[in-house]
Amino acid sequence: MNIKREWVTPITTGAFFLSAATGILLFFHMNSGATKVVHEWLSWILVGGVALHMVPNFRGLKMCLSNKRGALIIGVFAAILAVSILLPTGKHGEPPFMQPVRALSQAPLTTLAQVAQIPPQQLLERLSKAGLQPVSDQQKLSELTGDDTRKQLRVLSLVLSENN
Repeated sequence: MNIKREWVTPITTGAFFLSAATGILLFFHMNSGATKVVHEWLSWILVGGVALHMVPNFRGLKMCLSNKRGALIIGVFAAILAVSILLPTGKHGEPPFMQPVRALSQAPLTTLAQVAQIPPQQLLERLSKAGLQPVSDQQKLSELTGDDTRKQLRVLSLVLSENN
């Protein structure tokens, strides 16, 4: 395979800067707009660019791995990756927003209406608009959505939106 450094290197460099910048923005919770989506999806260009960049530079990579220092450095990063995958970050490794979602989903709809600052009847209308079939304001959102967290999040977003 004849891979040209003239185009692989700029793609890899550009993708690195994009991934680094969006990663830093996310780290500091400055993820307005499409920052998170851009970081998650366009980082694949970095992965592809690095993979393609390794092809013409494979001999250099092999030399780096044969050197104790190079192998140790790469090994440390591999260990960090393994720990990051295996180490739990919260309850069963779930995101921190799950506890409030679970609490709101388990609360009576009257409580959810209070949180949304709307009358219970308006909440029931919004739930019906979302395709659910509430019969009482004493029901819980989880009774209407089941255990589907994504559906609960989608409905909560709709219910709590001021644009209804």
